[in-house]
Amino acid sequence: MPDPAARDAAEEASAFSHPAVAPDASAAYGEHPDQVVDFYAPRDGARQAPLVVALHGGAWRAPYDRQHLTPFVDFLARRGFAVASVEYRRGGSIPRQGGTGPVAGRWPETLDDVAAALDAVPRLAGEHLPQADARRIVLTGHSAGGHLALWAAARHVLPPDSPWRLAAPPPLRGVVALAPIAHFDRAVELGVCGGAVTEFLGGEGEFDVRARHADPALLLPTGIATAVVQGREDVVVPQAVAQAYAEAAAKAGEAVGFTLLEDVGHFPLIDPSADACAVVAEEIAQLAW
Repeated sequence: MPDPAARDAAEEASAFSHPAVAPDASAAYGEHPDQVVDFYAPRDGARQAPLVVALHGGAWRAPYDRQHLTPFVDFLARRGFAVASVEYRRGGSIPRQGGTGPVAGRWPETLDDVAAALDAVPRLAGEHLPQADARRIVLTGHSAGGHLALWAAARHVLPPDSPWRLAAPPPLRGVVALAPIAHFDRAVELGVCGGAVTEFLGGEGEFDVRARHADPALLLPTGIATAVVQGREDVVVPQAVAQAYAEAAAKAGEAVGFTLLEDVGHFPLIDPSADACAVVAEEIAQLAW
């Protein structure tokens, strides 16, 4: 049996080996340099195509930006989708006191940005990507981006005092979350991404208060079609995290599609050279078309 760490490293190297793909257009949704959306036109020349809004992962940490997701985004464009790839503010590069790595997330800026970007995407797509059909939006995200995708689809069930709450469900065909950090308590138990969840929420002292505004497992049911795609061999965000989310959804009376891929780890889900990536595209197509 392959060493899990060696397998993960090889899969990550494969996913990150593809050259970045430049967008067809970019647009700002705010004044900060990270408040930008890149647009990719469908490569088949379609005049109207479903719009996939993609959120990159990287444990909400500064070193990981949208560039590593561009080969996956281009893969979706080559499958006939219009795509909007969202950047957002992440944690700082300087560790917190006593820390050893970049901080995960900025509270509340990370969620401010995702909310603002999703609110702006239909208008921006109309201006910069006329091939996009904003009536057919599917939201997707990988890892921490999977968390953000699930969260963005649940803003209408946020607590009444939440600054990001929507009065009505967002206009989405559905969400496809890829190895998402979807259940905060389970992720903390497993030490996912070196304690990134606790860092994202601002530390243990803020955890309970802020989790009710940010944990997808506490924001159920949403009434929005949701699918999770997960590799069984994932050692970065283990399947137990997504499974806990699916179980929480079931307890809330909501069915969540759960596709568990054998012999697949964390990164093949966004690697255009991997079979798992085609499975992801098919899951998106089932909601979009």
